[in-house]
Amino acid sequence: MITLFWIMFLLLLLYTILPTVLIRLFGLWMYTKKSNGDGIALTFDDGPDPEFTPKLLDLLRKYQIKATFFVLGSKAEKYPHLILRIHQEGHLVGIHNYVHWANAFMSPKKVRRQLSYSVNAVENIIGIKPIYYRPPWGIINVFDLLLVKRFRLVLWSLMVGDWRSRGGKERIKMKLLAKLKNNDIILLHDSGETFGADKNAPVYMLAALDDFLEICKLRGYNFLRIDTYMQLVAQAEQEPVRLLKRLLIYLWLKWEHFFHWLFNIHPIDLNNQIFYSRVCKYHGKTIHLENGEEICSGDLVVELHFNNEKLSQLIAESNSMVQLAVNMIRDVQRFLPTMAQYLHLHQKVKGIYGITMIHRGSKQLGFTVEELPKGLFNIFSHIYLRILLLVFHPNGKQRIELKKGQLSPRIVAISVQELKRRYSLDPER
Repeated sequence: MITLFWIMFLLLLLYTILPTVLIRLFGLWMYTKKSNGDGIALTFDDGPDPEFTPKLLDLLRKYQIKATFFVLGSKAEKYPHLILRIHQEGHLVGIHNYVHWANAFMSPKKVRRQLSYSVNAVENIIGIKPIYYRPPWGIINVFDLLLVKRFRLVLWSLMVGDWRSRGGKERIKMKLLAKLKNNDIILLHDSGETFGADKNAPVYMLAALDDFLEICKLRGYNFLRIDTYMQLVAQAEQEPVRLLKRLLIYLWLKWEHFFHWLFNIHPIDLNNQIFYSRVCKYHGKTIHLENGEEICSGDLVVELHFNNEKLSQLIAESNSMVQLAVNMIRDVQRFLPTMAQYLHLHQKVKGIYGITMIHRGSKQLGFTVEELPKGLFNIFSHIYLRILLLVFHPNGKQRIELKKGQLSPRIVAISVQELKRRYSLDPER
């Protein structure tokens, strides 16, 4: 009897426990989360549901967010109009087995039959063969590893137990906000009919999601479909940073940490460290600002420095200087209200200024952009910023050659009064 138990345990270990542990702990053969980048994937399992899926689609349309639905093939056949609406509204349809059975308790043949039924059901409705697959409960058997040739297997990095009603919407919302990180793949459920779930649980999920998305909108989070999310992963894998460049970046960032310590330069917003800064006296030509104010030599200013560690991440994720500028503008927009609040503590500061080659969009944010006066400082800044691009950009040398006439340093500046007028927030908010 004991021998039989150990034989069964060993078979179970090899068939499902070991492969499931490997993919969950090490992310092998399955997508779980990007190691870097910017974007959150919102995913929903177990649908479609005639009561809750339409409400969910209305909510996603309200916030203009595209998501991914891992649907059951049997429900797709039963509610084809919901699958069609999901597709027509720009969301991605993946599959989640024909019925909600764990692969651990099915033979390899039965798993493949379930997948074929599900693929056919979805393809007959939207005309596209689904290739993204999430096994129920994230449990696989060893033969499922062969599915990577046919499907892209997707797990999750953030799960909040939304299939339970206990605690209501507040429990779900607080868990989402407490655990959320950029690059997360969020798992939620738009049906309560699965074994172990509460039937009315999606009521609370939808209420929590509404509040959660409102907060994410204010914080500037970016939501992606799984296929877009995976494209960013593939791009990152196709352009690995060479060892020498990684060493240069490491040494450069170490030098910058020392420089920041030496001159007391520190981040203002710990949640969005795109800038480091220090309060100091301005020394340079008078800057004539767009609103009629001036920053003169001797005025107290906040001197901004790009966080080059963050900048290197943005450069690696951007396919063009335009995309880089857009990503930077988005992060700067998130930073400026915090900067305005910070300046309430520094009443004598006249303005904010910095020097950069990447100044696209600065005027739209209220900044004045001026040429850097000719001289040694101009030459030094020009050389420094080009070396910076050479070190951090994966195609820095080619970028410098192509953009010779455009890559010149500029002064960007804004007065405190203009910053507060544009970006001050209510203290309560």
